[in-house]
Amino acid sequence: MQYFVVMIDYGRRGREAIVDPELTRREVIARVASGEYANISFIHEIEQSTVHDVTDDILAEAALPDLGVTAADLQANTFDHARDLRKHEPV
Repeated sequence: MQYFVVMIDYGRRGREAIVDPELTRREVIARVASGEYANISFIHEIEQSTVHDVTDDILAEAALPDLGVTAADLQANTFDHARDLRKHEPV
């Protein structure tokens, strides 16, 4: 029997282990690529009585191209920074 354990970290809210014996490697990769699985702590592949850490392999296979920062993001960051500076001005 072979299955995957995906550990998701929710920060202060805790962690969740997703274990589904019917999930294939391809489906795990698809869920990571789609963003359904985010904040992954680790992914283990359990095969018979052995455990393999396949986190790096699956994350590499599911990697999306880096789109970089857009002009809209830069403008939003500038507005946010200016707003934060105004919060600390004397009244």
